[in-house]
Amino acid sequence: MDHQAPSRKVPSLCSVRYGLALLLHFCNVAMLSQRVCLSLTMVAMVNSSAPHGVPNASTEEPLDNIKNPVYNWSPQTQGIILSAIMYGMPIAQIPMGYMSGVYPIKTVIGSALLLSSLCNLFIPLAAEGGESFVIACRVVQGLSQGTVVVAQYTVWMKWAPPLERSRLTSASLSGNMLGPSIALFVTGFISQSLGWPMIFYIFGAGGCALGLLWFVLFYDDPEEHPCISLREKEFIRSSVVQVSSSGKSVPIKAMLKSLPVWAISLSCFAFSWTNTLMFTYMPTFLRAKLHIDMRENGLLSALPYLLCWVLSNLAGYLADFFLARKILSLITIRKLFTTLGLLLPALFTVCLLHPSASPLSLVTCLTLGSATTGFCTAGMIINPMDIAPRYYGFLKGVTILIGMTGGLISSTLAGIILNQDPDSSWFKIFLLMAAINVTSLIFYLVFTKADIQDWAKERQHTRF
Repeated sequence: MDHQAPSRKVPSLCSVRYGLALLLHFCNVAMLSQRVCLSLTMVAMVNSSAPHGVPNASTEEPLDNIKNPVYNWSPQTQGIILSAIMYGMPIAQIPMGYMSGVYPIKTVIGSALLLSSLCNLFIPLAAEGGESFVIACRVVQGLSQGTVVVAQYTVWMKWAPPLERSRLTSASLSGNMLGPSIALFVTGFISQSLGWPMIFYIFGAGGCALGLLWFVLFYDDPEEHPCISLREKEFIRSSVVQVSSSGKSVPIKAMLKSLPVWAISLSCFAFSWTNTLMFTYMPTFLRAKLHIDMRENGLLSALPYLLCWVLSNLAGYLADFFLARKILSLITIRKLFTTLGLLLPALFTVCLLHPSASPLSLVTCLTLGSATTGFCTAGMIINPMDIAPRYYGFLKGVTILIGMTGGLISSTLAGIILNQDPDSSWFKIFLLMAAINVTSLIFYLVFTKADIQDWAKERQHTRF
C-alpha cells in the first residue's frame, strides 16, 4: 500500500476527523466504564463473610440494605457474572463486521450504545431478581458493546488518511482505558456515599446522553458532513483509498488459509486473555494480597488504566511518526508494538509471583503489567487494515471474535481456579497467561504481514 502523504495537509487538532476521534473516544469511555464498574462494585455487592449457598440472601441491617444490598454469590458465580458480558460480545462480531460495511455506522453504533446504557440502568433491579437476571442483562450488554467494538473500526476506512491511521485509531480506542480508569476512580466514592446501585444509574444515564449526542454529531462519510471544511474534505478524498465489499462474496477460504490472519487472530486471543484477566480481577487480587478497602482498591485499580491510556496514545503517535519519517517500515512497526504489548505484560506478571514481593512492588508490577497492553493498539489491533482493507470490517470481526474467546475463557477459568484452589491460584493464573502471551507473540512475529494480501486486492479504486 502506498503510504505517501499528499502535498497539502490540514491542521489535525482543529479538524473534523480528530473531533470524530474524540467523539468515538468518549463512546468507548462510556462503554468500558459500564463494563468495568461491576468488577469493583462486586466487592460491595457480595457478602464474602457469609456461607455460600443461598443465592440472594442479604445482610440483616435494613437501613444498609436499602442503599447497599448484599448477596451471597460464590467466587465461581461471581466469575460467571463478571465474564457474562463476554458471552454476548462474540455473537455480534462476524455479522456486525459484515453489516458495518452495508448499514449506516451512525445507526449501528448509536443504537448499540443506547442499548448497552439501558442494560446498565437495569442491573440493580436484575440483582434483586437473582444472579440469573444479572447474567442475562450482562449478556445483552455484551451483545450491544460487541457491536460497537467491531463497527467503530470501519469508521476510519473513510475518515483516516494512511499516515494518520495509527494515531486516530489509538485516540479513539484509548477510551477503552480511560473509561475504566474513571469508573474505578469514582466507584468507591459513589458506593460509600450514595450506595452501589447509583454506580450503574450514573454510568447508564451518561451513556444514554452520549448515544443521543452521537446521532447528532456523527456522519458516515466526510462528503456528508455539514461542518467539514472544503480543504479537509479534499485532503481526505485525495488520501483515502475507497475499498468496498458490498454485494461481493467474502473469500472465507482464502482467509482461513492465510497465516497472517491466524497470526493476528492468535495475538488478539492473547491480548484479550491478558487484558480481560488483568483488569477484571485486579480488584480481587488487591483485596486478597493487600487487604485494602473499596475506596483504596478503586484508586489503585484505576492507575493501570490511566497509564494504559497514555501508552496507547503514545504508541499511535510514534507509529505514525516512524512511518512518516521512514525510520521504520510498516511491518517493523506492527511487530515492535505487538511485542511491547504482549511481552512486557508477561514479564511484569511473572514478577508478581515472587514470594517476598513488597506491597509497593506488587502494585508497580500489576500496574505496568496491565498498562503495557496499550502498545498493541499500534500493532496487531490495526494490522487487519494493512493486509485486507477491502474486507476490513469482516476480518476485524473474525479476529475480535477469536480474541474475545480468550477473554471469556480467562475470566471464567480464573473464577474456577480461585474457587477451587485459593492458595496457589494466582501462581497458576499468571503463569498460564505469560505462556499464552509468549507463544502467540512468537507465531505473530514469524507469520504476520503488513502488505495487502493477494486475496484482498481485487477491484480497488481511489476516490476522486
